[in-house]
Amino acid sequence: MTTLTQERHRTAPLPDDDGGAPGAGLLSSIGLFTLRSLRHSFRDAESVLMAVLLPVMLMLVFTFVLGESMAVGDGTRADYLAFVLPAIALTTAGFGASYTAVVVSNDVTTGFMDRLRTMPFPAVSVLLGHTVSSMVRNLLATSVVLLLAFALGFRTEASALELVAAVGLIAMWILVITCVFALLGLVSGSAEAANGYGFILLFLPYVSSGFAPVESMPSWLQGFAGHQPMTPIIDASRALITGGEVGSDWWIGTLWCIGFIVLSVWMTAVVFPRKVAR
Repeated sequence: MTTLTQERHRTAPLPDDDGGAPGAGLLSSIGLFTLRSLRHSFRDAESVLMAVLLPVMLMLVFTFVLGESMAVGDGTRADYLAFVLPAIALTTAGFGASYTAVVVSNDVTTGFMDRLRTMPFPAVSVLLGHTVSSMVRNLLATSVVLLLAFALGFRTEASALELVAAVGLIAMWILVITCVFALLGLVSGSAEAANGYGFILLFLPYVSSGFAPVESMPSWLQGFAGHQPMTPIIDASRALITGGEVGSDWWIGTLWCIGFIVLSVWMTAVVFPRKVAR
């Protein structure tokens, strides 16, 4: 009897015989931490208000307060609504992505990422989970912006492919701003500092072609407004949404996005191991 029990113990599979404990894979852990981040953000009343109310307020204010006073198209409210739509989508995405800096900083400063080193999860999966979560939240906010625009009277002659291309370009910028805010969350010493460092990024849409034609700005400001990264992205998105001529703006905006993503991912790869190893 004793011999049979010993044989059974020797032949029983060990937990690690399949290469690791359940949940240790990168994809499964990213899914786990994405759900964790989404649950936390939807439980945060301020985050929900920012995602839903901000695009609504921006759309109403810019359309009904400035809609007929801006020299855009025929000067009608509908023309300005079509003009300002991409800028409101990207502004909303910027505020939504700033939440990523706060939660990443909290996970670093509270030692949560360090504790993952003792668990069967790659520590970087929590960072990737916050990134995917930010993409989901901001694409939902973009959907709110588009639905509200149609409710306010926006109509387009663009094809379905052009609309998909416009959303794809906006999604690429959302990924850019999310990667930048995740990096700021890593390097900042506190959640408040992370939020403050990224605050300047939230003003970029206002100094672009998003809310007013660049030609209407002072001459000393036109150089920056016309060549900053958001201007070709907004111009290309506007042309795609309205069925207009895109020109070279789409590939210039795409190059800006790829450059920012490569730079921020490289800097995160350098900073992250030092932060979780403190």
